[in-house]
Amino acid sequence: MLFFKFTFLAAVASALPSSTNLAARQACTSPRLRKSWSQATVEERLAYLEAAVCVTKKPSRLGRHPNATLHDDFAYTHAMLDFDIHQFAGFLPWHRYFVMVYEKALQDCGYKGTAMYWDWAADSNDPAKAAVWDPVTGFGGNGQGTGNTGQHAPPVQDGPFKDYSPLYTGTAVDKHRLCRAWSRGNPDNDDKDLFGHRYTPQIVADVLATDSSYDAFREALETGPHQAVHFGVAIGNGIGKIGDMVPSSSPNDPIFFLHHTQVDRLWWIWQQADESRTNAYDGFHRLPPNAPEGEQGPPVTLNDILAMGDLAPDAKVSDVMDTRNANLCYEYPL
Repeated sequence: MLFFKFTFLAAVASALPSSTNLAARQACTSPRLRKSWSQATVEERLAYLEAAVCVTKKPSRLGRHPNATLHDDFAYTHAMLDFDIHQFAGFLPWHRYFVMVYEKALQDCGYKGTAMYWDWAADSNDPAKAAVWDPVTGFGGNGQGTGNTGQHAPPVQDGPFKDYSPLYTGTAVDKHRLCRAWSRGNPDNDDKDLFGHRYTPQIVADVLATDSSYDAFREALETGPHQAVHFGVAIGNGIGKIGDMVPSSSPNDPIFFLHHTQVDRLWWIWQQADESRTNAYDGFHRLPPNAPEGEQGPPVTLNDILAMGDLAPDAKVSDVMDTRNANLCYEYPL
């Protein structure tokens, strides 16, 4: 594990961030450009998918279960830290780092590119026809038929992950076939499939216009479009079953990473709108559910730790605020 930690840090950056963003940015002279899945070439999509399948077959780093894979490690880590990485300021920086760790896992499988994003706002009028669901150059489509039991929705039947069986639901061992349960729209009230009416370009523009504080922006993004996509892909329409994008082990579905790269992109765009937002970070830590009513957690700081368990070395919030620093060195098209 010590060897992995050393090599991972060496690959992401030659060292932890310098004492100032300027010093870190000087070491990132050619930021890599993260692409939209719909704008990537067929060759780029297939290379990404080949590496993503590789991650589902590589042995676990965590060593918690003899049948676990590296992809299972991502789902388990996300589920284990669930309370500490959602519904507060740390949501955006933690997931920014998490996506970077996954990008490095793809590259360890021979992938030469970067993380890519699903621009679900652009597809919001008919999300079910988005390029990400293509059975050959995408992630396969909705779950259907039989093959799962319990709370699990029907399994995905096409695409490169049709034979993938995640090990966990939450942190519990619960092997099942990868499953999705798309919500279906209601034309009578203009609801769209996959809750597309909840992440339209106008809704995203309204979120990006949030300028009162970082945490107000984070909350609008997390509880709005971000949440709607998770539910749209996996909550179904009263079938009593859920797909893998709903539980805390939502990274079970490889589409999770394109979704969260899009979330990261929107944060990046918000940051670019005002230079003062590069290190804008405010809010309060969550308290456990049994805390006295009305009590508030301590304020967040840029020195807060982004814990990754044994999946990757921990980082500080300040390490990931600027994507053009030496640790991350990427950007998105404006």
